[in-house]
Amino acid sequence: MRVGIAGYGLAGRYFHAPLLKGCGYEVVAIQTSNAERAGHAVADFPDVNVVATIEELVAHKLDLVVVASANLVHAEHAFAAINAGIPVVVDKPMGRTFAETAEIISAGERAGVPVSTFFNRRWDSDALTIKKVLASGVLGTIHRMDSRFERFRPELNKASWRENMSAADGGGQLLDLQPHLISTAIDWFGKAELVTSTVRTIRGGADDDAVLVLKHDSGVLSILSASVVVGAPGPRIRILGSKGALVINDLDPQEALLKAGKIPMGGKWDVPTKSKTFIHRGDSVEEIVGEDGNYATFYTLVAGAIAGTNPWPISNDDALLVAQIIDQARNNALHV
Repeated sequence: MRVGIAGYGLAGRYFHAPLLKGCGYEVVAIQTSNAERAGHAVADFPDVNVVATIEELVAHKLDLVVVASANLVHAEHAFAAINAGIPVVVDKPMGRTFAETAEIISAGERAGVPVSTFFNRRWDSDALTIKKVLASGVLGTIHRMDSRFERFRPELNKASWRENMSAADGGGQLLDLQPHLISTAIDWFGKAELVTSTVRTIRGGADDDAVLVLKHDSGVLSILSASVVVGAPGPRIRILGSKGALVINDLDPQEALLKAGKIPMGGKWDVPTKSKTFIHRGDSVEEIVGEDGNYATFYTLVAGAIAGTNPWPISNDDALLVAQIIDQARNNALHV
């Protein structure tokens, strides 16, 4: 399938482009107005058409547009693809607000053009392992889950729009990492509503410390932390059940592999992509074999959805629920 990528920064170059290539898509065109990133695009795809505007991108005969640009222009780029009749995947968050997300989805429905979002963390090793463990019942009745993306970056990166732009323009951790935490939580434990939240700015730029507490319809309480000012990060995930607890300490290795230039050719990794997983029962700790993560599954399923052989990998209902919770978290945040 012929694909165009809007934006060629971190998301476009190090996530979407290698996954698309690995899944057999032909990257026909890349949109960027940045000269350095245009050079990266040509270095990575010597035959690619590099264009400066989204209008030029969608003028190519494309089967898919991937919006990997800054959050500020996600809606503008998605609308351009929809108006051109091209299915579109928008990197998370699809929109900066619930209203913007709903507007993108509604535009696709009116035009009869499929629209989806990139919640790739559902194909992390930890996410796939957790679904397997939950299905086994080995933890008993689940009552609480802690999920984190915590880092220690005490100095503000003044070159990063994510760290400096206002929430209205798409900056901050609530829009950057919380969508992953929320989307995986609702994938594991079902629909949820926000109980409470704190959204703070510690370093003087965009919000950089966001903690959300969700209550799922299933009864599980999810505590979600996205922060870049944590000198002692907690475990990546801890799930508490009546018969034991699951603990995963480390990040899935796929992001590091992609940034190192590795590509999952044929839609599969040729190296292990497991996170170490442990079942705790008090003083007893048992390591279990985790599942291999594979972000490429997302684009394999997208190709199938476009061909009509399977559903889209992420439902727009989930995208809307994530956007709704983010809006509520920002509006109702406790300022402590």
